[in-house]
Amino acid sequence: MSDYEPEVIERWGDTDAFKQSQARTSKYSHADFAAAKVDQEAVTERFATAFGNGVDCASVEVQEIVLAHRAAISKWFYECDYEMQKNLALMYINDERFKKYYDGRVRGLAQYVHDSIMNTKN
Repeated sequence: MSDYEPEVIERWGDTDAFKQSQARTSKYSHADFAAAKVDQEAVTERFATAFGNGVDCASVEVQEIVLAHRAAISKWFYECDYEMQKNLALMYINDERFKKYYDGRVRGLAQYVHDSIMNTKN
């Protein structure tokens, strides 16, 4: 059990997304988890590059990254619709662990990812 698992179960254990994620990941090998991490990191790097280059978070380019973010989550963990993605975006700026992940790359990246997701039309 990970350090975060009790919190995850308490917060989301009754949700369809949690159940779907548990069903998928229970079958994953170490290679599957590594591939999922590569996909997630690739999206984060795309956000960091756009942010570093001053690309507007509402631009078509960044909105494609938002879609890639949602697609990576849907591919590996659970169906991530726009509403779920907005909830994640709120965690990225309100939960220090998520904020540290993004801002550890580039200061301000958590806010940029949040703003990019919130600027999505659907």
